Amino acid sequence: SLLQDSSDDIEDVSLFDADDDLSRRSKKSKIRHPVASFFHLFFRVSAIVVYLLCELLTSSFIACMVTIILLLSCDFWAVKNVTGRLMVGLRWWNQVDDDGRSHWIFEARKVSAQGSKTSSEAESRIFWLGLITCPMIWVIFAFSALFSFKVKWLAVVVMGVVLQGANLYGYIRCKVGSRKNLTSMATNYLGKQFLRQVRFPGVWKHS
Repeated sequence: SLLQDSSDDIEDVSLFDADDDLSRRSKKSKIRHPVASFFHLFFRVSAIVVYLLCELLTSSFIACMVTIILLLSCDFWAVKNVTGRLMVGLRWWNQVDDDGRSHWIFEARKVSAQGSKTSSEAESRIFWLGLITCPMIWVIFAFSALFSFKVKWLAVVVMGVVLQGANLYGYIRCKVGSRKNLTSMATNYLGKQFLRQVRFPGVWKHS
């Protein structure tokens, strides 16, 4: 019958393709660098926890300050030199030439010949979530310390904003490209969304 002939013509390639897609998705969702992912969040989250619980743990301001600064310093070094390279394939640093001029240098991992990257989507989410959220928390701490007149904590909080903000700025520049203006990119994005809304009223598409 026609139904039997059409079923006999079905190839098994689709099944293998489905298996390949399934394995590809599992690889994307798998955390390939669990140690790097752990320490990407450990130092910065620990610094925030120590800051919040410092007065409950000890009455020594110096001990708390030294502990927080050490955690922030370890976080800055680990994120800048290790976790960014392993988890998202990005790296940045600042170099001073012989004339005393400071240069920002950005690097991104090249895509392999098969068109795949060694980083996974799960690691990328962990990296960017920790990279963006923690500096915002330190900014909130800065305003809180300022308005509550906790002057002695301002130096610690400002250091948290500066160190984690520097990593955030460096990796955003790596991500979008060192020659691109962030303001112009945001303007172009909003302009595209506005044009789409005008063309298709009631439908909002994300690029």
